[in-house]
Amino acid sequence: MKKRVVVGLSGGVDSSVAAYLLKEQGYDVIGLFMKNWHDDTVTISNECPWLEDSNDAMLVAEKLGIPFQTVDLSEEYKERIVDYMFREYQMGRTPNPDVLCNREIKFDVFMKIALSLGADFVATGHYCRKSTSIINKNGQDKKVYQLLAGKDSNKDQSYFLCQLSQEQLSKTLFPVGELLKPEVRKIALEQDLVTAEKRDSQGLCFIGKVRLPEFLQQKLAPKDGVIIEIPSDHPHYNLETPSFNSEAEQLEFLSAKYVYSKSDGKEVGTHHGAHYFTKGQRKGLAVGGTKEPLFVIDTDVDENIIYTGQGKSHPGLYRRGLFIKTEEIHWVREDLELAENDTMEVMARIRYRQPLEKATLYRRFSGLYVIFDNPQSAITEGQFAAWYLDEELVGSGVIS
Repeated sequence: MKKRVVVGLSGGVDSSVAAYLLKEQGYDVIGLFMKNWHDDTVTISNECPWLEDSNDAMLVAEKLGIPFQTVDLSEEYKERIVDYMFREYQMGRTPNPDVLCNREIKFDVFMKIALSLGADFVATGHYCRKSTSIINKNGQDKKVYQLLAGKDSNKDQSYFLCQLSQEQLSKTLFPVGELLKPEVRKIALEQDLVTAEKRDSQGLCFIGKVRLPEFLQQKLAPKDGVIIEIPSDHPHYNLETPSFNSEAEQLEFLSAKYVYSKSDGKEVGTHHGAHYFTKGQRKGLAVGGTKEPLFVIDTDVDENIIYTGQGKSHPGLYRRGLFIKTEEIHWVREDLELAENDTMEVMARIRYRQPLEKATLYRRFSGLYVIFDNPQSAITEGQFAAWYLDEELVGSGVIS
């Protein structure tokens, strides 16, 4: 009997080709389109209209001769993703809705619907790969699922799946993970799929490009405040590295955030709400007259102040370490979880598309320190750090 796969058809080329490949491999394929958003008032016109995407997904299913239906998950999406975004921004953190969308919507709510349709697997158009290996635990062989980077290093999307569990991975297929993007487009053209030359969607998972301030203003009211510029020679940055009495002190120091006050710099402009801005941001400050562009180096939502510095190399943008609270640590490979006081050398990243950087994990009672060999730009609270062993993503966590 054929194994059944439900493909999340998004109306894009990657999921279209995923569905085609699975059908070719002999699976019983069903296409499902997720409708997760109704409010077009904050969507930038024509960037990602769900109606067009839904129609394209239906045309692909028709062409491939597979059953197709649309499921409305907008209630769950609002509750689990949009409300979470508002809460995070309100606290001055920068959420990553795409990572959460995969954990909470595609591989949870959607997966449950797929399984209720008799599916053995769920498939998506993500550029990543899945493998299995056998480990010996307590004298017994156990199968573990591995989340590997996509073959196309330019498109690798393993980071977005950094919160998946063994259970979720066991029921997931990534058909385009072994292909390069041009190969995917070539297949789509050869099969005359309507999505073959469609541009990749940008912006929030299933919402598309949004005007973020307008989006956030639905819940977070504008509130005028000041923009302070911190000079690059501020005493904060010129401290000599102290000698430490313990490793704990050193880890604290390397992962500590700079703390600013109004008196540390000069007022250079005003803004309409610190909660609309994030570390490393350049656009939207509307402050001219500086030798180099201003970048956000910190925000204070309680005092409603934005702290900025001139240029990409401003020392306020950089630090070597970050901390993840115990309850925010997630191991894709549970068998590799660090015990208290253990360490692990890894490659890590703090955002999508960032090249992997050498780092060391230090597990302590209160959480996990990630200390990089080299200082990292714009380590941002609320984002996800993900760590790899070779090409395998083994764990992740929310930056505190």
